[in-house]
Amino acid sequence: MAEAKEPLLRPKPSPPSTASSRLPRPSSAAAIGGGAQTQRPLFQGMDVLGLKKRGGSIRSWIRVDAATGASQVIEVDKFTMMRRCDLPARDLRLLDPLFVYPSAILGRERAIVVNLEQIRCIITADEVLLLNSLDSYVLQYAIELQRRLTASSSDPSNPDYLPFEFRALELALEAACTFLDAQAAELEVEAYPLLDELTSKISTLNLERVRRLKSRLVALTRRVQKVRDEIEQLMDDDGDMAEMYLTEKKRRMETSFFGDQSLVGYSSTGNAGVSVSAPVSPVSSPPESRTLEKAFSLSRSRHESVKSSDNTTERIEELEMLLEAYFVVIDSTLNKLTSLKEYIDDTEDFINIKLDNVRNQLIQFELLLTTATFVVAIFGVVAGIFGMNFEIPLFAQPDAFQWVLVITGLCGLFLFSFFVWFFKYKRLMPL
Repeated sequence: MAEAKEPLLRPKPSPPSTASSRLPRPSSAAAIGGGAQTQRPLFQGMDVLGLKKRGGSIRSWIRVDAATGASQVIEVDKFTMMRRCDLPARDLRLLDPLFVYPSAILGRERAIVVNLEQIRCIITADEVLLLNSLDSYVLQYAIELQRRLTASSSDPSNPDYLPFEFRALELALEAACTFLDAQAAELEVEAYPLLDELTSKISTLNLERVRRLKSRLVALTRRVQKVRDEIEQLMDDDGDMAEMYLTEKKRRMETSFFGDQSLVGYSSTGNAGVSVSAPVSPVSSPPESRTLEKAFSLSRSRHESVKSSDNTTERIEELEMLLEAYFVVIDSTLNKLTSLKEYIDDTEDFINIKLDNVRNQLIQFELLLTTATFVVAIFGVVAGIFGMNFEIPLFAQPDAFQWVLVITGLCGLFLFSFFVWFFKYKRLMPL
């Protein structure tokens, strides 16, 4: 693992300098802020500690270049990152490791903001800015992205070739889905034996373990459901998917820029043959070069709009298929958790039924015990009657005591049998 971290965490060597050697090194900030910041230090004359207290703290990022796949660790503040990626502050707040935000995938004009479990990054058409962390999943993401970029650069004619932002997004989805699926599998391995043990032996310890297990299951299900909802929301909105195709928008912008430059050059050469001293009427028609420029601009706009719509539809289909593949994966993970929750609910129902059965047996035993107590109380009544201080001829008989016991016992047995038959007749004692 140390060998894997080495190329990511190696600091970028700074070029030798003479006059600016006493100033703070702006190499990391300039790598993100642009070439204009290389002329002077970014934080010269600024209170960095005060800046951190005001919310503009400097954070460490792993930058992966789209063209070469090279990575470097840079440190920039929030405002520089906002200018670089053209993002509002609320989007960067989703990536703040100090707060726990639900998973989100946001498509913006020049970037895609990804917050999927441990993977928190900003994807542009030229680079991936990954929030630096000691988590192994973050380092694995950067290393795997480098490997895929190196492999794809050697074979750009591959029919499965995707734009850079889609490959970075695909890897983020793959990392998040793999992480959640691994947690779901670990929960399954722990849950099923515990639930089986609980059905055979109901104890306070097992019930407490199942309670903690169910809490973890609910939290994991909520996270998986959020990722699934984000993917489904993107698939249902063609506009959001079209907004996420950054390479196509960058290419159209560059084409439009160079096209405007060529038209300006053509206009300047076309006006070269017109006499400067010729009078111009304020109500005359525009020059021929300006008319050609407008015609070329209109035709180019129509051509680019048609071509853009075709490419957008095609790319939306590619992105939709990509999202659909990981939607199936995360939906399978959600089904695992749903099945586990149903198994827990079935186990709880079985335990409740078992406890109800025991409770019913106790009630039946209590009913029989109450009936027997009532029958035994008859002997007490008879003893109380014959224990009174009065004389009757029955006391003079020698076997009178035995006959009283026999007759009282038979009456009590008959009465107890009658109550038992009555309870069964009324189905108060089905067992």
